[in-house]
Formats: sequence, structure tokens, C-alpha cells
Amino acid sequence: MREITSKDNKTVKNIQKLLSKAKYRKEQGLFVVEGIRLCKDAIRSNAHIETLVFTEDALKKHPDSIKELENNAENSYVVTPNIFSILSDTQTPQGVICVVKALDNKLQFDKINGKYVLLQNIQDPSNLGAVLRSADALGFLGVVLTKDCCDVYSPKVCRASMGAVFRVPFVICDDECSFVKEFNDFGKSYAAVVRNGKSITALNYQGASLLCIGNEGNGLTDDLVRSCTCPVTIPMKGNAESLNASAAAGIIMWEMIR
Repeated sequence: MREITSKDNKTVKNIQKLLSKAKYRKEQGLFVVEGIRLCKDAIRSNAHIETLVFTEDALKKHPDSIKELENNAENSYVVTPNIFSILSDTQTPQGVICVVKALDNKLQFDKINGKYVLLQNIQDPSNLGAVLRSADALGFLGVVLTKDCCDVYSPKVCRASMGAVFRVPFVICDDECSFVKEFNDFGKSYAAVVRNGKSITALNYQGASLLCIGNEGNGLTDDLVRSCTCPVTIPMKGNAESLNASAAAGIIMWEMIR
């Protein structure tokens, strides 16, 4: 364990860059998670921790957890509260950050009865994280992201996923329409649309199924809707015209597995 007292330290600069730049995260194959729970989720998921950073206060409050993290980290540093404040991405920091190697997620498709989600151009990190969390909770086997989605390794996505980013396999897809058409060879794909789709409660989701959820403002592209087996709609009795992406995904996903 070493001490960092300068904001110009190389490790501090590196973490700041990883926090703020998706391109740099991709280039380095690293991302940052903050907080005791997320950091421990990382080691429980066998993720490789390159760097652990913590404060003296965190060590006093969580000695056993810090020791466990130290034992699993390649490098560990104790920093002053002032240094940690420029690294923290949360309003009430716990004083613990881990730099984690990007995950080797290999999404395997169960062609008999696996359930999956495809997200097209999702821009809100909270929505993406929430969908990962729902997929984890409901037993979905993986999430497919189009290349124009927000970065799955952004701090806000990791935080909103509540650790699901470590547990749910995901892949980034270059051509979602071709991907869906290939999926249709062994399963069924469902396009979530605001109107003119079949009610989600009127369908049988037996067999391999892929749910497609679109951009928060524009929904799915027409091309992707046409590529899917069936457009589906959530029946609503209130005055709201639509639900946000993560809420819609959660409702439909639950209907698909019940």
C-alpha cells in the first residue's frame, strides 16, 4: 500500500481520464467503479482489479472489506480526502474506488428457450444500468447493445446496474437489423413500440426470445421494427402516452418470464 498526496500523481490523472472519457476507457480496457458494494461485486465476479484507491476514513469504517479488496488488487493506494474528492463521481462518497479490467463477456445463445434484450441507441446511462439490473434480476441470459448506445462502462451505468454489469453478459452489435434477422432463424424477436403492436399480455414467449427496446426519444428505427418477428405494446389505462426505456423494458421482461 502506497500513499498519494498530489493531484498531479500519474494514477490520479489516469483515473480522472477513465472517469471522463469513454474512448480512453475503451483504449485502455479499463473502467472505474466506486463504493464498497460495487468494488466487492467486482471481486466476487472474478473481475481483475488493477488499482484500489481508498481513504484513511474508509479503512477505519470498513477494515475487513478494504483488506479483502487489497488482497485482490494489483496495486493499492491510500489518498487524502482532497484527492479522493476529485476522483469521486458520487454525492456521498464512501472513499473507495477500483480500476477494473474490461470484462471478457462471451454471450452464448440458448437456442431453445433463452431470453435476451437488445438496446438500440440508449443514451441515458441510468436507463442502461437499470435494464442490466432488471435482466440480472429476471434471469435474462444477456444484453445486446448497438454501437451507438452510451458506454456500458461509464460510472453512472455501473452504479445504476447495482453490480449487474459484472454478472450479465453483453455484446456490442455493429448491425442490429442483421443480428435480429439471424436470431429469427431460431427464435422470435419482439419490437417494443408505443402503439399498433400486439398486447404484451396476449403472447406466448416460449422458446428463444429477443426483446428490442429503442432510444428514449425516438424509439426503435423503422428498419429494426420491420426486422423483428412481432411489434409489441404495453397496454396502459392512464393518460401517459409512453414509458421511459428502462420502465418499459422491465415490464415486458417480467411478462416474458412469468
